[in-house]
Amino acid sequence: MENIELRRVTVNELDQLQKIGRQTFSETFSSGNSEENMKKYLEEGFSTKKLEAELANKNSEFYFALLANKVIGYVKVNFGQSQTEIKDENTLEIERIYVLKEFHGKRVGQFLYEKAIEISKHKGVDYVWLGVWEENPRALRFYEKNGFVEFDRHIFKLGNDEQTDIMMKLQMK
Repeated sequence: MENIELRRVTVNELDQLQKIGRQTFSETFSSGNSEENMKKYLEEGFSTKKLEAELANKNSEFYFALLANKVIGYVKVNFGQSQTEIKDENTLEIERIYVLKEFHGKRVGQFLYEKAIEISKHKGVDYVWLGVWEENPRALRFYEKNGFVEFDRHIFKLGNDEQTDIMMKLQMK
């Protein structure tokens, strides 16, 4: 897709991050989860307090994908002790890549993914890892296409529902 701009998210853009985060997460997962569990997760996972802390964390970075100055997606990467599970200094976690549904299939996700890989190369990590819900075949195919392989599984709690994420990694060295 032409004319997509990537820009690092600042704390002054917290409202935009909260809005795109809630909207894309809801679009992606509402059909497979209860309304109650989605509401709870959206309130907690994208609370102002939580996002402020994440934006202030020097070991996490968010980037917006913009089209004509409209936020259409974002990526969040973590390194060092900010990673959600593997806290190795030589790895990078892609915690989130989300794109508005109307822009699916238009390479926006690939553009955000390439930004994460660029960061991982700059940091010289051994590998990049992430977790994908086992019931999200679209995301699983996306990461497989980009060379990721399954190496483990873990539990992701959405509201009161314990779900299984497939953990995948891409060797960089």
